[in-house]
Amino acid sequence: MKKEFTASVYLIDNQKVLLIYHRKLQKWLSPGGHLEENETPAEAARREVKEETGLDIEFLSQDRVWIDCWNAKSMECPYLCLLEEIPAYQQTPAHQHMDFVYVAKPVGGQICSEFDYQWFGWEDLQRLEPDVEIFKETLQVIQHLLQSFGSKSLVAAV
Repeated sequence: MKKEFTASVYLIDNQKVLLIYHRKLQKWLSPGGHLEENETPAEAARREVKEETGLDIEFLSQDRVWIDCWNAKSMECPYLCLLEEIPAYQQTPAHQHMDFVYVAKPVGGQICSEFDYQWFGWEDLQRLEPDVEIFKETLQVIQHLLQSFGSKSLVAAV
């Protein structure tokens, strides 16, 4: 089965997460998309958020050590990596996405999205029907993120 690299970002601000309504899947998802040639996952994540929302972001770090030497530099680490099953659609056969999932906070820009978007608090998310309006794993990740990255623990990447 064909595998493709993707990057996605959960944007957290004031205990809310920004989701975009994916028209093809008819579900609320975090911004993201495919990596372009010669692009790191973090670069793709930043680009996709900017393209889909108009926002600039700052990754929230989970790194234990940060290296910045002439011969080796740390890259932003994803919060989570997922292997996602993508069903066939029109002329595109079923395939898999190897998704590098990041966590970030907005630091600039202005929302100007052609997509439907909404900032969701946990209470709002609980009103969505799992696997109909939002994937169960999306809810699972967001619940963990809101517990782990509460307003007092938002730490920007070095």
